[in-house]
This record gives sequence, structure tokens and C-alpha cells, in this order.
Amino acid sequence: MQNADPAALDRLRQAHTRLKNELARAIVGQTQVVDQLLIALLARGHCLLQGVPGLAKTLMISSLAKTLDLGFNRIQFTPDLMPSDITGTDLLTIDPETGARGFRFAKGPIFTNVLLADEINRTPPKTQAALLESMVERQVTAGGQRHVLPDPFFVLATQNPIEQEGTYPLPEAQLDRFMFMVRVPYPTADEEREILRRTTGDAVAELSQVLGAEELLAIQQAVRQVPVADEVIDYALALTRGTRVHGDAPLEFLKSWVSWGAGPRASQFLILGAKAHAAIAGRDHVAFDDVRAIAHPVLRHRIVTTFAAAAEGITSDSVLDRLLDEVDPRQAGVRLMGVAAPAKARA
Repeated sequence: MQNADPAALDRLRQAHTRLKNELARAIVGQTQVVDQLLIALLARGHCLLQGVPGLAKTLMISSLAKTLDLGFNRIQFTPDLMPSDITGTDLLTIDPETGARGFRFAKGPIFTNVLLADEINRTPPKTQAALLESMVERQVTAGGQRHVLPDPFFVLATQNPIEQEGTYPLPEAQLDRFMFMVRVPYPTADEEREILRRTTGDAVAELSQVLGAEELLAIQQAVRQVPVADEVIDYALALTRGTRVHGDAPLEFLKSWVSWGAGPRASQFLILGAKAHAAIAGRDHVAFDDVRAIAHPVLRHRIVTTFAAAAEGITSDSVLDRLLDEVDPRQAGVRLMGVAAPAKARA
């Protein structure tokens, strides 16, 4: 098992602290949301923020971009947006001296480091699909040519869950590309009071750049070096496989609640997210609690509940609450071997 570089982890924690302190100048509260956004950043994952209008989802992402010395573009997704509006297009060019004609690829706004896909569910599936290749392979193919995206590259998207008219829900294949789905809650009364104080005056928070591309890539590499014991890997696997009703030895409650569960990409993101969570917390190894801490944002958008569950008000978060309660980390390896592990004692 490889060991993480203590100096690299120390730089990671310092960078995380600087980022949080700088973001706090523009964002009131939403501590858990900011933490999950930064974990996705450190683990090289894409992030989808979901919440009702006015909860500073766009402000959070644009503020994060201002604290990074990276390229940043924002795309406002609309029903008339075309794939080429995102990826770019081939333009016909004419040499003024020879008159020779040719094509030149004009890069779209996706060629940046941080891409804000605002209201991603307001554009049709054809345009949404333009992001699929870039999010996984970090490249764009146009006119038979491969164009590599800058490194690092992140898609940070927002969507409104309460409006149905004029929206196009993201298909499961696209949702699976997002490491996290982060639910943005309403602020508390004290937080909303502070928001009113900050936003109704003439003071404007000026954010400073605290992290560049080279330093970010270095601390992302440090995250991957955090060691994970086999028992923790088994626990992540048990949670992912525990969401599947079509797998081996499914939990009884899943049969009436879940139609489809998470795929292998969820297990990868559980481990990577747990590594980043552990490094931020000051540990040089991953614990069971690190996996539990990021289980909801990793798994919630990868679980499809049944109609019966929806009728009873059971959501994917409800399923995960029950799953985390049922699966004992110390018995995860037993469960993976197909033996029914004893449920964890309830408090």
C-alpha cells in the first residue's frame, strides 16, 4: 500500500482552508455544500448543484472560479442552444493570397478549465449529450478530429428541481458522469439575515485568486496517493452493490423501493471522494466515516426509485439513509461474498 506524502497533504489542507476562507467572503453559510464542492474539485470530479432559485448556486460556482487562477466560462443553457454552441464548429476559411479554401476549428466555450453549465436541464438532450464525451474523456471530437481539453477540466452544473415546463431531465447516462449531486438547502434564519445585510448595501466582496493550475494538479495527485485499506474498499463496494435489486443477495427493503441502482463508477467516486475527505480532515488514510460522509452526494442520483416508493414519499436519500443503517462496515466483506451479513444494531 502506497503512502501519501505528508508535505503534499499539508499543502492540500492549507489550500483547502484558503479556498474556504475566501469563499466565505461571498457565500453566507452553506458550509456542507461548499465542502462537497471542494471535495469534488480535489478529486477531479464534476459536480451538479440542485436547488430552488435564489440559493446562490450560480454565485457559489462563479465565486469558486474567481479563487482559482484558471480559465472560466459560463454557458446559460436554453431550449435553442445547439451542440456546436458548446463544443465549437468548423469554419470555412479562404486564404487572401492564394484563394485556397479550407476549414478551421473554432473552439467553443467548453475549452476552458472551469465550465459553469447553468440550468443544464433547460436544453434538449441533443445538446446535453454534447457534454458526455468531454466529461469523461476530456476531449471533443469534431469533423473527425480530436481536440483535447485543458487540464484541469471541471463541469460544474446547476439545475432547478421544481420547474417541469420547458425542462429536459438529464438522462441517467449523463447523471452518472457527475461525481456529486449536491442538494442546496434553504439558509437558516441567521444566515438569511446576514445575506440581507451583505447584499442590500453598496459593499462588493472582491475575491482573490489563491490557487493556480500547477498547485491544483499537485494536490489532486496527493489525494490519489492517500492509502485505502481493503476493508474500506469492501465497504464502498457493499454500499454500491447494496443499491442494486438485480444483484446478488439484495436487501429486502430494496425490492419494493428501488428499480435500478448504482454502477461501478459510483464505487470509484466513493473511494476518490473519501480520499479527499480524509486528506481535508487531516488523516493520511481513509476511514469508514469518510465513505459515509460522501455517500449521499455520490449515490443519490444513481438510484432510481419505484413508482410505489415515490407514491409513499420515499426518495433516493431515504433509501441511502436505510442502506447506511443496514450495512455494517465490519461485515462488508462477508456481504460481498454472498453471505447475508447481520444488520447493524440500531441506536
